[in-house]
Amino acid sequence: MATRQNSSSGRPKSPRIQVVLPEDLCQRLADLAEGEARTVSNMARVLIQQGVERLEQQLQPTDRFRAALEQQQQGRPQRLRGAPRRLRLRPPR
Repeated sequence: MATRQNSSSGRPKSPRIQVVLPEDLCQRLADLAEGEARTVSNMARVLIQQGVERLEQQLQPTDRFRAALEQQQQGRPQRLRGAPRRLRLRPPR
């Protein structure tokens, strides 16, 4: 769980988390941060934000399709819009 601290003025600071990285990944992160003139912490925040946004975009169509299925009333089925374009079909065993 993220911890939150207060600044000297009493305003809450942004939540903080602690992450343990392998040395090679930490060095790669430091090199990227130096190349973009950022702190390692700021570079990690930017990369985490981009990764979270990308995952949310990938999950969104599936979540909408699932929600539409769950909301369907019993009886006459309705046409669902926004179904995933790629479905993996596995052969029967």
